[in-house]
Amino acid sequence: MRLARENPGWGYRRIHGELVGLGRNIAASTVWSILKEAGINPSPQRTDRSWSVFLKAQATAIVATDLFHIDTVFLRRWFVLFFIEHDTRRVHIAGITRHPTGPWVTQQARNYLMDLGDHAQSIRFLIRDRGTYFTDSFDAIFQAIGTRVLPTLPQVPRMNAIAERWIGSCRREATDRILISGQRHLPLVVNEYAQHYNQHRPRRSLGQRPPAPQIAPEPRSASDSTTVSRQDRLGGLIHEYTQVA
Repeated sequence: MRLARENPGWGYRRIHGELVGLGRNIAASTVWSILKEAGINPSPQRTDRSWSVFLKAQATAIVATDLFHIDTVFLRRWFVLFFIEHDTRRVHIAGITRHPTGPWVTQQARNYLMDLGDHAQSIRFLIRDRGTYFTDSFDAIFQAIGTRVLPTLPQVPRMNAIAERWIGSCRREATDRILISGQRHLPLVVNEYAQHYNQHRPRRSLGQRPPAPQIAPEPRSASDSTTVSRQDRLGGLIHEYTQVA
C-alpha cells in the first residue's frame, strides 16, 4: 500500500515486481487482492495528471513570469516584468517600462539569466501568458538552455497562479497603498517590496519561512523577557519584527 501511494504511476504488476525485488515472494494475485480491498485502484484510474499535480512535482525546476501595470498619480501607466521561482517563491524584478515591447522583454530575459549564472541551467520549465510581448525571440532565450516554455491557455490565469498571487500581494500590501509619483519612485517601491517579500515575509507553503531568508541562526524560543524590535519599510507602510540579540 505504501508503494502504491508513493508511486501513482505503478500498476499492480509493477508493485508486485518491486516487492519481489525486496524479497517478498507473494503472488501477483495477492497484491491485486490486497490493494483492491484497500480501495486502491489500478494505475490508470489512480494517476492524477492534473496541472496542479504537475506544478507540485516539478516545482524545483519551474520559473514563472508575468507583467502587471501600475498607474501613477499623474495617470501614467507603467509595466513591471518579474520572474518568480515556484519552489522558493523568490521574486526577481526584471524591469519597469511604459512600453513593454518584444525586444525589451527579450533583453530583460537575457539579463535575468545572466544574473542567475550557473543556476539558470536548473530551469526546466518557464510558464508565461500569451501576451504579444512574449515573442519567439523571448522563448528562444530559454530554449537555448534547454528550458521548455509553457504558455498558459487563453483566459485561464490559474495556470500561472503563483505569479498572479504575487501580483495581488504586491498591490494589496504596497503599490495600492502608496501614491506613486513617477519613474524614479516606482522602482524604489517595487524593489523594496520584493526585498521584503524575499527576505522576511513568511509563506505558508514554506512552513512560514520567507523565500530567501538571510543567513542567520533560527530564532530562539520566545520567553517573557524576549525583546522584539521593529524595522519599517516604505516609510512605515510595512513592518518587520525580529528578536533583539
